[in-house]
Amino acid sequence: MKIANQVFCLLAVGLLPGLAWAEQAKPSEPPENPPPIRIVVVGDSTVASYGRKADGRLPIAGWGQLLGEAFCDAVSVSNHAAGGRSSSSFVWEGRWAKAIAEKPDYVLIQFGHNDCPGKGIRYNDPATTYRDYLRRYVRYSRAAGAKPVLVTPMARRTFDDRGKITTSLAPYAEAMRAVAEEEECPVIDLHAASVELFNRLGDEGSADLSNKPGDRTHFSEKGARTLVGLIMEQLTEVEPTLRGYVKNGVDGD
Repeated sequence: MKIANQVFCLLAVGLLPGLAWAEQAKPSEPPENPPPIRIVVVGDSTVASYGRKADGRLPIAGWGQLLGEAFCDAVSVSNHAAGGRSSSSFVWEGRWAKAIAEKPDYVLIQFGHNDCPGKGIRYNDPATTYRDYLRRYVRYSRAAGAKPVLVTPMARRTFDDRGKITTSLAPYAEAMRAVAEEEECPVIDLHAASVELFNRLGDEGSADLSNKPGDRTHFSEKGARTLVGLIMEQLTEVEPTLRGYVKNGVDGD
């Protein structure tokens, strides 16, 4: 915790002058010719980028890898998500410092899978330390002049004997929604959206969204692109300033 606090504090002190988020203009209407912006994404393996095979296939993908497809050419998406990281270990390893050093205009933040019990020192209690880290991401994004958007962790494709989704990530999604309300931060409830989708499709009907049989956590290219669709259905509602940057039809309007 001490290391994490030091990293966040150094970033705040170094980047705060002249970058007060609360003083930035928030246009009510999207610009006709939007200026270039950068979106930085932070998260775990469900968000991360992966390499394509020689034949062009992308057997495993995270939604952060394909998010840029939803935006116009004025948007640059930089995906810093990495497999196996929790809200705390992402900071300890210096990954957050590198991400925010890009001086993004927006930061999309999803953690939870590796904050769960059984993850060793990566574990974070959804009632305490997980919320503490989320607050820091929100506050120091703003201190750096960026607008944070929280994204609740999607459910795993695990079904009970009735064919309904079971999820251990509900406490983390609830904690993130609570922090979003407390900090007045936009939040995309990808957890709820993914539960609804998987329940509607069923186990067999959603099987091709997984990267391989037996893996209930990670996604195929189709699965990652589907998650992007769920995110975009909510993104411009919770952060209207991005409306002028979305490709026509992507956000469900």
